[in-house]
Amino acid sequence: MARLDGVFFSKTLSRPVHFVAVLSNDNAGPIDQNPSYKRPAKNVYLFHGYSGCDTDWPSNVALGDLANRFNVNFFMPNGDNSFYLNNNATGYRYASYVGEEFVEYTRKTFGLSDKREDTFVGGLSMGGFGALHTGLMFNDTFSKVIALSSALIQGMIKVLSPEMNNPMANYDYYRWTFGDPKDFETSENNPEYLVKKLIEEKKQFPDIYMACGTEDFLIEPNRQFHAFLEENKVPVTFVTGPGIHDFNFWRKYLEEGLKWALE
Repeated sequence: MARLDGVFFSKTLSRPVHFVAVLSNDNAGPIDQNPSYKRPAKNVYLFHGYSGCDTDWPSNVALGDLANRFNVNFFMPNGDNSFYLNNNATGYRYASYVGEEFVEYTRKTFGLSDKREDTFVGGLSMGGFGALHTGLMFNDTFSKVIALSSALIQGMIKVLSPEMNNPMANYDYYRWTFGDPKDFETSENNPEYLVKKLIEEKKQFPDIYMACGTEDFLIEPNRQFHAFLEENKVPVTFVTGPGIHDFNFWRKYLEEGLKWALE
């Protein structure tokens, strides 16, 4: 396992950006009996949650062990509190950054496969929303989505008003991040709209894995989005189990999600 902390200039965001990479390229253990090394390495773009950063995953999960066992490379961008969306108000285009520029940069820099079947996206909480949104928006790039405890708050955004009282952030933040609520139903910031658009255009979907703890405050929005996908006949694997909104749950289900993705 190798861990690298990097900085490069993002043309999409017009500033230097930080990222962390955890690679399986120097596995010191025996690999001749490991079937994961009989195929090309898979590359997972892994997103942090709200108020987090690119070091959250490697600081809380033994990604090196997972990388070596499964022959997987992990790439963690810093998405700030953007929900990994393009923002017309600021010109910051986080969706384009994580779905296009960051993928292209890492492929070129680390000599990665450019094949869809070797490229996955995952995340937790805000990053779970981002993983679903990115996988749907850039469906030709990503073949698998691993979305954990996803902050699927599109229902709240649709009815957003200045009088709302939300403990996480205020009205101005949500409007700034997601755009005008009256336009959200048909906005590319809305994952439900992206699902309907892919169906209408008869485009391929990424395979989707969702997991959420039964004691997590986001369990109901996850159940609702799972039901929405099933109603629209979009294949999805949805797993629940005991757990709250923390890394005890995410450690377990990142590994379970990887096993699902690598079957």
